Amino acid sequence: MPRIAVDAMGGDHAPEQIVLGAIDAAKAGCEPVLVGDTDAIKAVLDGFDLPIIAASQVIEMEDDPARAIREKKDASVSVAARLVSEGKADGMVSAGSTGAALAAAAFIIGRIEGVNRPAIASVFPHGEVVLDSGANLSCRPEHLVQFAVMGAALAEVLNGRSPARVGLVNIGEEAGKGRDLEKESFIAIAQLDGIDFVGNIEGRHIASGAADVLVTDGFTGNVLLKTAEGAARMSYELMASALLNGEVAHMADVLEEARTQLDPEATGGAHLLGTKGVVVIAHGSSSRRAVANAIQMARDGAEQGLAARIAAGVAALES
Repeated sequence: MPRIAVDAMGGDHAPEQIVLGAIDAAKAGCEPVLVGDTDAIKAVLDGFDLPIIAASQVIEMEDDPARAIREKKDASVSVAARLVSEGKADGMVSAGSTGAALAAAAFIIGRIEGVNRPAIASVFPHGEVVLDSGANLSCRPEHLVQFAVMGAALAEVLNGRSPARVGLVNIGEEAGKGRDLEKESFIAIAQLDGIDFVGNIEGRHIASGAADVLVTDGFTGNVLLKTAEGAARMSYELMASALLNGEVAHMADVLEEARTQLDPEATGGAHLLGTKGVVVIAHGSSSRRAVANAIQMARDGAEQGLAARIAAGVAALES
């Protein structure tokens, strides 16, 4: 069973919700290792038996991530990353500063050979992988080519589809649409072996099942992700109001099921692809449910050799 190092001190509701989520994950068959203030963690564990690795420092949201990683050697996110780099854990989860998690993954765990830029891969409710969703605001075509390869590897892990269907997020379906970035990336991705390139995908078709992987730059991907979350929340609230105030309140159970499927906490977090170990970044406001799901996501990635799959795909680009 893969061991997952969990940054117990990262997040708006740490350590309570992080530790409770780790307990839930352990009950579901995971093997989390909590990293942080031992006394604070034990107070929440309240006798439940989970391994703890002490870390005396915390990287705060206002800290400069790169500087903090250098100066706070005993920060919980740094210690968690070190466990992965030393082979003492098979993956890590953090709900703390995204910048700190990115820096710890890049500087301590290290990038896979050949990867130019690790990317954050978010998963939509129906299983579509969107990357980059925030790590790289400005990209070049070669970065999007690597995102296509890394995203395809994750799609294989998530839904077993091989080759994965890869789409390029754009303002139109026709070849030749978009900025120079999209135009050049379209040509390069279309030439890749081992993936099924379906061409350009417009925003309105993102959740249509047209592609397993949606490739874009980090700025566009982050706006896309948060817009989708907001639209899903608004749609649920409008439907709930209409149903509960009408004669069809008996459909509330159906509506609740839809809400659960659209809830970002059902996924738990986003994979950071391109590092030598499995890294899952959870939302800062994660509840115990989200944390438990993030730990299970990291476990599944480690069990199915996600980093090795990505390494093989990137190596094939160079050959």
